[in-house]
Amino acid sequence: MIRRVAVLPHPPLIVPELTGGGDRDADAVRAECLAVLAPFAAAVPRWVAVGAGERPGRYGPEVAGTFRGFGVDVRVGLGAQADLAFADPLLPLPALIAAWLRGAVGTPEITVHVVPADLPPAECAAAGTRIAEELAGADPVGLLVLGDGAHRHGERSVGRPDDRCADFDAAIASAMATADLDALDRLDPTLAAELGAVGRAPWQVLAGALRADGHPWRAVESHLSIPLGVAYHFATWEPA
Repeated sequence: MIRRVAVLPHPPLIVPELTGGGDRDADAVRAECLAVLAPFAAAVPRWVAVGAGERPGRYGPEVAGTFRGFGVDVRVGLGAQADLAFADPLLPLPALIAAWLRGAVGTPEITVHVVPADLPPAECAAAGTRIAEELAGADPVGLLVLGDGAHRHGERSVGRPDDRCADFDAAIASAMATADLDALDRLDPTLAAELGAVGRAPWQVLAGALRADGHPWRAVESHLSIPLGVAYHFATWEPA
């Protein structure tokens, strides 16, 4: 059964080789990710991750990938048995980041579910239900949810700044701080797409999974960081 939830962003910049070192913003985001994930990994040895991207599907511990498409051939595996010699150059970003995080905190293996970024809310809920059914049983499992918020905050934004970002990510931060599944369900997919918030679908999959799991949840820790014009949400939840 699902015993812990960790919500993290998934920017490639958390991989040190991709920034060349000395980037204070990248170093800070990386440190935040590891600070959230390290105790989570220690508490629950088995992980399943959810993210959004191209090539939707299920990626198991035998899969390896490379960050070559982001500029450096850093190879990572979703499990110890993954053969890095056959690293997939097109592995979706959430799976790459999950694999890098796995290595960074020393977890044996992780399975990743990648959904389309434009998956409708009802289908996100259905995907969450399937994941909860897959994870049902006595063995504790951690659910790692990867996705970024709006990328149009202020002058450092990826796209043209958009004043709607503030309220959009404030609502998500509030939902993360209170483990509010209904608020995550209400996220507007059209607005999320306009603001570049690729985390919308994974967060709604999370809501579907926990609703199907049937237990009440509470936030242990949550915060929002916007260092580069992109909203990065961090949270840890546990059963109430």
